[in-house]
Amino acid sequence: MRNLIVVLGDQLDEQSSAFDGFDPTQDRLWMCEAAAEANYVWSHKTRIAIFLAAMRHFRDALTARGWPLDYHATGTHPHATLADALAASIAVLKPAAVIVVEPGEWRLAQDFERVCAAAGVPLDVRVDRHFITTVAEFRAWMGSRKQPRMEHFYRAVRQRTGVLMDADGQPEGGEWNYDHDNREAFGKSGPGFVPKPRRFLPDAVTAEVLAMVAERYADHPGELQHFDWPVTRADALNALDDFIEHRLTAFGPFEDAVWDTEPLLYHSRLSAAMNLKLLNPREVIDAAVAAYHAKRAPIASVEGFVRQIIGWREYVRGLYFWHMPAYLDDNALGAEQPLPKLYWTGDTEMNCLKHVVRDTLAHGYAHHIQRLMITGLFALLFGVRPRAVHEWYLAVYVDAVEWVEVPNTIGMSQFADGGLMGSKPYIASGKYIDKMSNYCKGCRFDPGVSTGPKACPFTTLYWDFLDRHRERFAGHPRLVMQVRNLDRLKPEAIAAIRGEAALLRERLA
Repeated sequence: MRNLIVVLGDQLDEQSSAFDGFDPTQDRLWMCEAAAEANYVWSHKTRIAIFLAAMRHFRDALTARGWPLDYHATGTHPHATLADALAASIAVLKPAAVIVVEPGEWRLAQDFERVCAAAGVPLDVRVDRHFITTVAEFRAWMGSRKQPRMEHFYRAVRQRTGVLMDADGQPEGGEWNYDHDNREAFGKSGPGFVPKPRRFLPDAVTAEVLAMVAERYADHPGELQHFDWPVTRADALNALDDFIEHRLTAFGPFEDAVWDTEPLLYHSRLSAAMNLKLLNPREVIDAAVAAYHAKRAPIASVEGFVRQIIGWREYVRGLYFWHMPAYLDDNALGAEQPLPKLYWTGDTEMNCLKHVVRDTLAHGYAHHIQRLMITGLFALLFGVRPRAVHEWYLAVYVDAVEWVEVPNTIGMSQFADGGLMGSKPYIASGKYIDKMSNYCKGCRFDPGVSTGPKACPFTTLYWDFLDRHRERFAGHPRLVMQVRNLDRLKPEAIAAIRGEAALLRERLA
């Protein structure tokens, strides 16, 4: 055998660089379902199922080409980890070399290097062409930065690629960023009719996976009865068309809005398919830009959507590989509280957390504001150890792969990297949640109250956070006004807030 080509569960890309020069008479493909990937964190059943279902459909597509493939399905091999399974296959097959595309998790990259070195087999790690910016290009960009910021990176990538750029080198529409147009709430009347995303009901292959996951991972969190995710490239393309046609127009203005009966709203729900590599970001961007040029979607919605992909998605991947392995242990704010049990059950009187956690457990999904400004915000204010927050996010969301999840959680959500990912912590009281959602209308807590029986825990912990970190943020240009508001409180009010916060941590731990 010439090459043993490893295809990972989040690299289901028909145009993968792993297949460059593939010769079915000399080379062999290798895929493996390893239990350790489901148990590395206590993974949601739906997260396990979407990976395995997509892998098995990709397996079938590869074998339909007549390409030789060793597929190690759950229960057909004795190895818990990908590393052990690969080592065993190398010993039997004796390839001249192993080929793999850059893994999306640092630990796997280290594992493959170790296994191949031990076997004395060269490892060819190829660039992941799925992304618009390579890891090397990002490192070069970082090398010229005193203080990296996503907005600067985003503009540089748009200039380099020509996405949403005029012929004269200016941004289409005249502005780089339409955030100011994309912060609307629904008001008391709610969102009204919201087109539901297209559903992809399980076929025979997926149904087999669901049954296996329900049996083998019965003690894992989450539900499976709502599983309707695209797990093939054809379905992923249909999901893209559905979003562009029915929800892109309203995505922009309401991308930060939340409503208790509409967990999906106008969001694309494409991140899982993109992170599995069933969709290429270029074709997703092209579809959105084409809708703008055809006057089927406004510039604010299209730019906001494009920024999530060509900006945030590319930026966090670069930052992950630039800062690993230190990122996992970053804890700039010294947070050491355990993750509250309510994150695994949704059992809480806080209406916002109850809805978001229960929707997450039901679907394996929540949109970015629910993650950042509800579950993430509460963990930040509560003072949860950042790595515990990271492990929860990696476990419960179907689109979670470490390269995208770590910077978003440890960096952006928890500010544990001290400002590398974002210039300030995303903190707010319960009043922000009241403004952007209807959660507070059905809650026994008052978002405007910080102490006493009706005190909103978010509001109590917001003031407590500012009090605990006053010295760090007193001179921060984007937080100085919030600290000044804290300074207006009377000493007895601050003492009461401290006491209330301590009781909350004791009760919810």
